[in-house]
Amino acid sequence: MKLWDKGFTVENKIESYTVGKDRELDIYLAPYDVLGSLAHATMLESVGLITKEELHQLKQGLQSIYQQIQEGKFSIQEGVEDVHSQVELQLTQQLGDAGKRVHTARSRNDQVLVDLKMYLRAEVKELVGLVEELFDTLLQGAEQHKEVLIPGYTHLQAAMPSSFGLWFSAYAELLADDLRLLHAAYGIINQNPLGSGAGYGSSLPINRTLTTKLLGFDSMHVNVVNAQLSRGKTELSLAFAMAGISHTLSKLAMDVCLYNSQNFGFLALPDELTTGSSIMPHKKNPDVFELMRGKSNRQMALPNEIMMLSGSMPSGYHRDFQLLKEILFPALEELKSSLSICSYMLQRAKVNPDAIKDEKYKYIYSVEEVNKRVMAGVPFRQAYKEVGTAISEGTYQPELQVQHTHEGSIGNLQLDLIRQKFRNVQQQFSFQQWEEAFERLLSADNG
Repeated sequence: MKLWDKGFTVENKIESYTVGKDRELDIYLAPYDVLGSLAHATMLESVGLITKEELHQLKQGLQSIYQQIQEGKFSIQEGVEDVHSQVELQLTQQLGDAGKRVHTARSRNDQVLVDLKMYLRAEVKELVGLVEELFDTLLQGAEQHKEVLIPGYTHLQAAMPSSFGLWFSAYAELLADDLRLLHAAYGIINQNPLGSGAGYGSSLPINRTLTTKLLGFDSMHVNVVNAQLSRGKTELSLAFAMAGISHTLSKLAMDVCLYNSQNFGFLALPDELTTGSSIMPHKKNPDVFELMRGKSNRQMALPNEIMMLSGSMPSGYHRDFQLLKEILFPALEELKSSLSICSYMLQRAKVNPDAIKDEKYKYIYSVEEVNKRVMAGVPFRQAYKEVGTAISEGTYQPELQVQHTHEGSIGNLQLDLIRQKFRNVQQQFSFQQWEEAFERLLSADNG
């Protein structure tokens, strides 16, 4: 079955190429296709395009299909092009003419758009939850190990004292910034395109404000052409946010790989979280973090891939957009997996409290000595030269103490401020609004 069927048969070779992975990927959209149809049918009845009895029948049929989806019993049959066709086919088989009316004042273009918007909202909710889990893991690590000093590096040269408190909480604060970008993308996602039809609206007297409310959107894409232009732009906005999170994960993974190595030895992963070598019996490889680094780097290419696919097309719908699902859906699953395993691994990593005591790190306290002399009244440039000369002549003897008191330093991590920064952004996501809207749509006949 095809929603555009006009009575002729398309060659199998053509159909196979054009359908692509739609039937496989559309399963992700199935619950949202039903929810969108529930809202659309409710609106159609409100403007007199279907009867109350037809609405009642459609609601019962759609709620039944939704239940099938939740129980894992829904599938797209062989020969059915996509999820939209499958839902309409089942309604028509069950309800007859009432099922045929569900597509009134709707195009597959705005149907897939609204499905995607709702699917991506739910994916953002999952991402926020996983980012929060990693954030909490990092802050807990910062609090637990805030007294453990480690060498800080610049240019891959031992530079100044740092601490695990600084290291863990630095990545936590990065995630707070990543959440800001994800919230901006969420604002672009959370707009209703339903009613834009094929991209040029409808001559039927539909009520787009009503479907916006019924589906829990913050607002609608007002201009119907803009609604279609949002295809690709919506995915791109989310991809930038995903790339931001992946940038953080990539750097964090690289740090862990370095810190876990024998040359650094700042932390260790339990044996059961590492892999071995087929030839070297001593090896304990941090493969999880190496794969996380590689996957995160690949995720950072996601915005460019989406721009290359969608950026050069004129306004209106084009079949190229179908490929966006093949790019974005697997990337979302991969990012969620990386966030989850990162929290799991860091919760089990063991820090080395004595790493900084290695003789090769004695010079990282030189800045402390310079600042000590500055506090005693010596001009900075003179103090710098005095300590540099002592190092050159081999007479420098470090005092292994660190006195940092300003905000965000070793001795004053301000973890509460970082936590508040994260919570302030997190609270701006309006997940409850659409969750409650969905509950109302799925409740017993409310029409």
